[in-house]
Amino acid sequence: MYLCKDPKIDESTQEPENCSDVTAWVECLPAPNISCRLSNGTEFRFSGEEVGFNKTIPCRNVSGYSYKVAVALSLFLGWLGADRFYLGYPALGLLKFCTVGFCGIGTLIDFIMIAMQIVGPADGSNYIVDYYGARLTRLSITNQTYRKPHLSL
Repeated sequence: MYLCKDPKIDESTQEPENCSDVTAWVECLPAPNISCRLSNGTEFRFSGEEVGFNKTIPCRNVSGYSYKVAVALSLFLGWLGADRFYLGYPALGLLKFCTVGFCGIGTLIDFIMIAMQIVGPADGSNYIVDYYGARLTRLSITNQTYRKPHLSL
């Protein structure tokens, strides 16, 4: 019974412009001829053109580290540790530089972990990924996760 507008995307971060504390908001338009009773008792009928409410949407904390750049550095210069220097891990970058990427094994493992977004920036932020691009969502099991009971045979 309502239609929400697309968020305005910041070109530099690829996140909604009003993103703060991992939430942003978008304006939503109620369908035409929807009536709402306000707290003072008056009734308001929407025409479908005015904003009825704001809906919160999730967004991510980013601080300037590009996913594309990290993968490219890992693929082409990972044996020199450039990927780890870029992501803010200078000690591991220096170790990879001195050991030529742990003889190639560490370079391959780092490339896979960066490509799968397991290793991210050292400051705990997320990569800048195109808004409609290939983002990964981490799934976790907690005590609130529903677990299907096992059937006993």
